Order: sequence, then C-alpha cells, then structure tokens
Amino acid sequence: MPGCYLQDGGTDLQKAIRLLDEQELASPCIDDISHVIANLLKWWYQDQPIFEAFLSACSRVSGKLKQTVLACLAPPKVQTKARFMNVHRLIRWADRLLGLSPAGGARKDSILAKLRASLDQLPSCRAFIKRFRDDAVPLLECQRILKTKGLSRSTIAQCEPYIQAIGSSPVRRKFIAYLEVQLQTASKLGLDHIGLPVCSDQIESLFGLGKLHGTGQIKDANRIALRLPALCGTPTREEADQVIGISVAEERQITGCFTSLVKQRRDVLPHPDRLESLSTEQTGTHLELIAGAKNRGNSGEILHLPVCYEKPHGPQLQCQAGYG
Repeated sequence: MPGCYLQDGGTDLQKAIRLLDEQELASPCIDDISHVIANLLKWWYQDQPIFEAFLSACSRVSGKLKQTVLACLAPPKVQTKARFMNVHRLIRWADRLLGLSPAGGARKDSILAKLRASLDQLPSCRAFIKRFRDDAVPLLECQRILKTKGLSRSTIAQCEPYIQAIGSSPVRRKFIAYLEVQLQTASKLGLDHIGLPVCSDQIESLFGLGKLHGTGQIKDANRIALRLPALCGTPTREEADQVIGISVAEERQITGCFTSLVKQRRDVLPHPDRLESLSTEQTGTHLELIAGAKNRGNSGEILHLPVCYEKPHGPQLQCQAGYG
C-alpha cells in the first residue's frame, strides 16, 4: 500500500482515492501546491466582473498589436483549460505593458502614441491588475521555495514574509490552512523536518510522455504504466533482445490478466449483449512496477540502434556547393 497519494486536486483523482479508501487502502493525501494556488486564485477572482473585463481587454489588445510594429508586445497565450495555472503571466504582461505608457502627452505618430491607441480598456483595469499581482507574486514565491525544498517547518518559516505579503486576507487564510494540513501529513509520514514533496510535476511529465507512446486514443492508465519502465535509464543488451524476441501472443498473455479500457471497448461495442460483462470482468489486478538493477544507470554498455535504408525512395536532395 502506498505511503501517501500525491494528487493535483482533480475530481477524478479524488474519486480514485475515495474508492481506494473503501477498499481499506487509504493513505494520507498530498495536494500539489501549483494546483492549490491556481484554485485559490480561481476561487477569489473568477466570479469578479472585472476579471472578465480584463480578459476581454487583453484579447482586443492582442488583435490590435499583432501584425504591427508593436507585435513583440502582444500578450502571452493563456489556455482556456486550467486557465489559472498561467493567468499570472497575463497579469505580469499587462503590468509591464502599462508601465511603458507613463503619464503625459505623446507626440503624434510616435510609437508611444500607437501603443496608447492599442491599449483599449486595459488602463481601466489597473486596480485589478495590482490586486491580482499582490496576491499572485507572494504565492508564487512560496511555491518556488516549497517545490524545490519540500514542505517542512523550516521552509514554512522561510515563506512567512511572503505569506504576510499576500494582499487579500481570505486568500492568505486559505493558504495558511493548506500549509497546516500538509504539515500534519508531513508529521504523520515523519517528513516534517526533512521536507514533504508537494509537487507532482515529475509524475505528470512522466505519464504525459507515456501517453504519446503506443497507448491509442483512450488514455488507459494500465497501458501507460506498462510502458513507463522503457523510459527509465539506458536499456541493456539483454533487455533489448528480450523486447525484440517477444511475440504478440506472449505480450497478450502477459497483459491479458489486466483490465483494459481498450480491451473492454473492443469487446463490448461490437457485441451489445456483452454489456453486462463490464461489471463481472473486473479482475481487481493492479500493476506492480519492479525496479531494475541498481547498477543499471552506471552501465557503460550503450545500445545503439542505427536506422538504415537499403533502397531509399523519393527525391534525393543534393547539397549545393558551400552548404555541406
């Protein structure tokens, strides 16, 4: 049973933890600090009308700046999904852009005059930009410290000046409550003096990379987990030979005991009469990744797999003189 669960706060992961709890596999939960801070800012600012007005102004400013001499000042792109993970970049951009337009007149047809003509309603959002910046900057500084050093009593003490600098008191109180809960988890795990990991970036990157390699359109966690060991360390000659020599039948025999979303889909969609089998075919089998040899990373033998083509097809490109 895992010592703890590190999650990003998504509802699907919360449901998974609840189901594990029902199976008496409960363990302490650690909430990723990046998502906690993003959710804090979302909770406090999303429903404020000025926030939507700010986003609309940024969109119009972007349209006025692109394809002009001021294109380098266009705002950064902020994704619609998980917007508050990166909205602070938009705030920082707006603050800097407004800083390029000081008080006073501007000569006609000058760059400053063109800039001011492109700002639309952004200057009317100055107060909102300042409030958001005063909340986000201290939170992000705390995030930087806790991500790199872990959450412990000493690192929380290092964050204390930034915590007190958070402008909105409700945001500050909720962030302090989060730190207290995570510190209790660290105490349970005996990590309150060493540092509790509060960042899921490495796990997210590993599974994100696994999604790109042979998992198909359905992102099945079991299928992804089977491929993750191939991304770890340098493969030995024996491991490469083992992979090359395995047959499709042997692969199916190894993976056949695992419940797979892809397998269920292939079985049920063409055969409606098998729909009820979804509730009976759950094997309850969990993947267990066995670590390789300890000296694998120090192995001097590196497997080289050159790609050779005996009969190349298509037009052949000739290098011009002087451009070899």
